[in-house]
Amino acid sequence: MAEVEIHADATFDEPTLIEGLPGAGLVGKITADHLVEELDMEWLGSCYCDGLPQVSVYRGESMETMPPVRIYGDDDRDLLVLQSDVPVSPSQASAFTGCLVGWLESESVFPVFLSGLPEEKGEVPGVYGIATGDGTDRLADTDVTPPEQGGLISGPTGALVHAANKRDLDGVALIAQSEVQFPDPEAARAVITRAIEPLVDIEIETETLVERAEEIRAARERLAQQVHEGDDESTKATAIRGFQ
Repeated sequence: MAEVEIHADATFDEPTLIEGLPGAGLVGKITADHLVEELDMEWLGSCYCDGLPQVSVYRGESMETMPPVRIYGDDDRDLLVLQSDVPVSPSQASAFTGCLVGWLESESVFPVFLSGLPEEKGEVPGVYGIATGDGTDRLADTDVTPPEQGGLISGPTGALVHAANKRDLDGVALIAQSEVQFPDPEAARAVITRAIEPLVDIEIETETLVERAEEIRAARERLAQQVHEGDDESTKATAIRGFQ
């Protein structure tokens, strides 16, 4: 049965979920991994939705196996994180997004979708925000701006935003200037400090994302290459010149 299965006891009050599917610059993936590690978040549930690769994940120095797409939580902070170790194919995205967004809606979860925008960036990557439903109000206290020009979000994250918009689910999508072919810890740091911290009212240590940038890039390079080579499977934002 296709479902999101929660297998740990925790109590949340309209939590915020940070989505971390792999995409351009691995912005979502790096952000999600960092939040789970820094906040020592508990593995609460798993996604067994149609459209996800049927593979098992294991870690070094552990005999435990786990599904590739998982949900971690911190009930003290009313925070959830969707962590994924695999890309999701757009050809299978509709089944996955229907399953996940249906669960978000049923549990009154406010989603924060993440996407990289492959374009030239300054010393500090730009972070833009868009919203679904009545999510715009949540962006008011952040340091993000509307996109400078029109565009679209493709891949599985784009499908999630589309499904949330269709259901009139309150949520936001954060779009960060990023590398396209290589992991971009700096873009993930900008997303955390400029948007996620004020959205969730938390403080996260992010210096290590810069200090360990080369280590993070090396550790994530294979996944980034997989996402880049399967361009049709990649979540990314794309600016459309002259878009009205």
